[in-house]
Amino acid sequence: MSYLIKPEGYTPLLDLKQTELGIKQIKDFFQMNLSSELRLRRVTAPLFVLKGMGINDDLNGVERAVSFPIKDLGDAKAEVVHSLAKWKRLTLAEYNIEPGYGIYTDMNAIRADEELGNLHSLYVDQWDWERVIRPEDRNVEFLKAIVTRIYAAMVRTEYMVYEMYPQIKPCLPEPQQLHFIHAEELRQLYPNMEPKCREHTICQKYGAVFIIGIGCKLSDGKKHDGRSPDYDDYTTTGLNGLPGLNGDLLLWNPVLQRSIELSSMGIRVDKETLLKQVKEAGEEKRLELYFHKRLLEGTLPLCIGGGIGQSRLCMFYLRKAHIGEIQASIWPDDMREECRKHNIHLI
Repeated sequence: MSYLIKPEGYTPLLDLKQTELGIKQIKDFFQMNLSSELRLRRVTAPLFVLKGMGINDDLNGVERAVSFPIKDLGDAKAEVVHSLAKWKRLTLAEYNIEPGYGIYTDMNAIRADEELGNLHSLYVDQWDWERVIRPEDRNVEFLKAIVTRIYAAMVRTEYMVYEMYPQIKPCLPEPQQLHFIHAEELRQLYPNMEPKCREHTICQKYGAVFIIGIGCKLSDGKKHDGRSPDYDDYTTTGLNGLPGLNGDLLLWNPVLQRSIELSSMGIRVDKETLLKQVKEAGEEKRLELYFHKRLLEGTLPLCIGGGIGQSRLCMFYLRKAHIGEIQASIWPDDMREECRKHNIHLI
């Protein structure tokens, strides 16, 4: 079911022309900073991949991919990508990237099963990045260092926006104030709340939070959120002896008065972790697919990677109430009408 948050008294700070200019400036500035921080080179990414090779990402493990037949390949099925975690790892191997360096892409995707609303669209645009690491980098301190560098680029970008549009006041904490917490520690802090409410509460308190251990089972037998078992490592021991070398970066959104997830990232599975996680998930059949065979054969590098939502980032910086003020997509008629009533101008 779709949803709509209607901020009371919302008035856009920028007109349509200023918004479009701001989007371009933010995207240009942030990706340059991201590339510099992590030593990433840009590569061209696919919009679709062949079905049945294990290259498309399953995200939470349940989403359906948009697919279509290819006439010149005997009606072989192609799938529009969900994200590019597995494709990027194959590309790192193909380019023979050395440890300490990596790639980033402009990723576009269609997620037909999204629950449409202020933060969710059928159309997804993000910077997908991946960096080769050494065996000794597979630890939570390395993860935290990478997250902090990405967040530092976000803080710099916010100040650039303020220089362009002084009416948009910076609100992000300094990089050294980014708060790290494990999903289990968060559950223990707020045991009577649902996971999303925990996120809102902790994010309102600290402004910027990275939650570690997305996908692992917590002490109550539940997961904070789902994660497909074959890309992020969510079982290796990490923060404070708790499982997980991955997580989500969340910021407090002053317009919507709630947290907003801007990035999901993690140290990727190695051979042993892949075998463990697919077994726990009952997904051993995936091991017969092309990507998984490559990983088990040892022909893919160890890496860390993630995705950073472009439209969400622009929405945050430009203080917009709806992602449809940033990108063109399809929305229910009643949502469009409600948005008009509340001064939210969908593209």
